[in-house]
Amino acid sequence: MRSQSLKPVARAAAFTPPRAGILQRMRKYAPIYLFLLPGTAIFLLWTIYPLVDAFVMSFYHWNLNGPSTYIGLANYQQALADPIFIQAMKNVVLYALISVPGQLIFGLAAALLLDSAVRFRAFFRTLFYLPVVTSWVVVSLLFTYLYNSQAGAINYILYDVLHVIPGYIFWLGDENVALPAIAFMNIWKGIGWTAVIFLAGLQTIPADVYEAAKVDGAGRIQRFRAITIPLLAPTFMFLVVMLVIGAFNTFIQVFIMTQGGPNHSTETVLTYMYTNAFANVDFGYGAAISYLFTLLMFVISMAEIRILRRRSQY
Repeated sequence: MRSQSLKPVARAAAFTPPRAGILQRMRKYAPIYLFLLPGTAIFLLWTIYPLVDAFVMSFYHWNLNGPSTYIGLANYQQALADPIFIQAMKNVVLYALISVPGQLIFGLAAALLLDSAVRFRAFFRTLFYLPVVTSWVVVSLLFTYLYNSQAGAINYILYDVLHVIPGYIFWLGDENVALPAIAFMNIWKGIGWTAVIFLAGLQTIPADVYEAAKVDGAGRIQRFRAITIPLLAPTFMFLVVMLVIGAFNTFIQVFIMTQGGPNHSTETVLTYMYTNAFANVDFGYGAAISYLFTLLMFVISMAEIRILRRRSQY
């Protein structure tokens, strides 16, 4: 009996009020929350708030000098019917179709070269990656000079030295040439980054697999087709998604080199959004363009991941 009477007392002594438990947990995790607070506050202030504010702004005819007018989906309807916006979408698709395969092909070739036992491999790795760390502003100004129709080095080499073109080409002034010219510049700048990602993928392939294929009599091309390409499928998937997103988000090089010209032939979605928001001071329309573009990029990225994931199963 005595032992039974002590059980409630022991339970009562072990009982902790809920409020005391909450206070103990708060004291325990308070330093963690204090460390997270500055970064969270900056993220909310400079990322989440502008996103929400821009989304609200897209439903208004925004007026800086007075009250703004709510117009519903009019900005989105205007964008979908805007021929320049449609042209900008076509331009970024063409830009991606040129630059993405080019970076994949030349990047893979550079990665295979750097993965092989060549002399001065560290030097070549630095050389390939140097354009990647160079500012887009510097690269754009450099290629603006190289593409100059009168004094540019590219015209001089192709026409005056090699004689492979009939005359000087207006690289940035011709509607049919300007966008491919900028895309080729993007390929040159992006080879190093693509090569580094491919190189990381190549180094994860076990050497035993290649040795077994050699024993079975597989040649270099057969090993490349049957081993390297299938085992690099996840790397290809990552690169295609990232490169397409990067191509669609082209802004700096076009803004510096052509400002979207000639005749909107190099206009991208971001340059057109910038022009409407900051040059034309139509923030509502610019915000609507940005959200349409974000939705499009989300759909394209999800479609790419699903398609490439199915093909990468081996």
